[in-house]
Amino acid sequence: MHGDFSRRTYRPEEHYVAVVGQQGRVLLDAESNEQADLGLSADRSLAADLIGPHGGPGDGFRIEYGAESEGEKASLTIAPGRYYVDGIAVDATRPEPLPAVDECGGGPTDAGHDHAGHAHPDTAAKKPVAAKKTASAKAAAKAEVKAAKSDEGTGAGPVWTYWDQPYAYRDVERDTDELPSGPFLAYLRVHDRLVTAVQDPLLRETALGAALPDTTARVRVDWEVLPLELGENQRRDPAGAFAEWVAAQQDRTCRLAARAERPARVEDDPCLVAPDARYRGPENQLYRVEIHRGGEAGEASYKWSRENGSVVLPLTAVDEEWVTLESLGRDDKLDLDVGNFVEVCDDASVGRGEIFDLLQVVEVDLPGRRVRLSAVPDRTVGRQPGRHPYLRRWDQLESRRRGAPRLEGGAVRLVEGEWIDLEDGVQVYFAPWGRYVSGDYWTFAARTVTGAVEWPMDAVGRPLLARPAGVAYHYAPLAWINDGEALDLRKVFKQLTA
Repeated sequence: MHGDFSRRTYRPEEHYVAVVGQQGRVLLDAESNEQADLGLSADRSLAADLIGPHGGPGDGFRIEYGAESEGEKASLTIAPGRYYVDGIAVDATRPEPLPAVDECGGGPTDAGHDHAGHAHPDTAAKKPVAAKKTASAKAAAKAEVKAAKSDEGTGAGPVWTYWDQPYAYRDVERDTDELPSGPFLAYLRVHDRLVTAVQDPLLRETALGAALPDTTARVRVDWEVLPLELGENQRRDPAGAFAEWVAAQQDRTCRLAARAERPARVEDDPCLVAPDARYRGPENQLYRVEIHRGGEAGEASYKWSRENGSVVLPLTAVDEEWVTLESLGRDDKLDLDVGNFVEVCDDASVGRGEIFDLLQVVEVDLPGRRVRLSAVPDRTVGRQPGRHPYLRRWDQLESRRRGAPRLEGGAVRLVEGEWIDLEDGVQVYFAPWGRYVSGDYWTFAARTVTGAVEWPMDAVGRPLLARPAGVAYHYAPLAWINDGEALDLRKVFKQLTA
């Protein structure tokens, strides 16, 4: 999670069950966050022990298949309700839109629509869509209406479809997003996502004023219903083949270690940094090392941040290489400077797991709150306000000194089997023979008082190799689609009082 944290202290291997306050002590964000993690872990462990790997009551996430027809692409309907995956409660309930005020006296109407069901011109103007719909876009709209009507009178309420599910951001214009024409397995993928005031502006207390930062963040359970094509031999046992596929997805062979070693040549002010300190930074930091492009050593790359990747600046406009921001940062520690590498993101690109080259800041326009980037951001990201676009700053820099890490697309090319310098004596080590996945990350704190980084070590002081802290994905099979029929693969149980 890219939060502005002092450090992360939750360690499940210690089997702690609660955080207990003591009088006269300072309470830090790490303790509050650890208590939240402990409670969440306990709830999910209990649910997993009782339910098993996945299951749910009623029709939640029941899948129905809609075949391709003239003017309409194949789609799925996702029944509302709850389902549990590894103890995580997942909710497919689609909220009903609130009616808007009709000042003409015609009674309440659906938000943004008149009595005939047509979108109001002012509402349509606010939606970030193309001026002219393509045939596939019209087909998706028809699929939505058809899916919504399928539950009329049943009390189940509106349903999600494959094309409009809230966190997957499927695009009818992309052929790669279409459902397979042959047999396939529809599965559910679940993971936790941190949401800040950048993604949800209602979290910000406006009474505090624009000069102060946001306060707390939220953790949301994101889910996607996705298709998986199986080989000819695997189709005899779709559930078993899916279990093998999940095991391969969750097998993390990559490992990292971190340490601080005093550089050979240092000229730090002894009033700021102790002469014998191994960590030479002037401030306490929470470092984050995150895999940018996945693969094996030689093709994989990583990026790093001394602020846990939490330096995020909301984006308001993109004009070729120039981007306009809400602000350029709160102070000179959390702002943008020429030479910084940034990632252009929005809800859709993050939800889809898309990876683009990092862009470098080449010019800063302070009065206009604009920065010029080294290239035009990808055309699919950052241009729709409803998707909350932003820039995320990373702290690796280009260096021409001999032996400096090599950058590819703004990220550092991953090298295994040797200690790699980040900055101020901080070093990381990637164990050989790792397989890396985009988004895998590790975090560790660096402290000025001790002049060291906080990382587990063995009895003789050697740093231990740790698996990634996340992102942890959880999977469940929902339906096997063959010849237009959906075979239900969910595990359904009755409620105790039913």
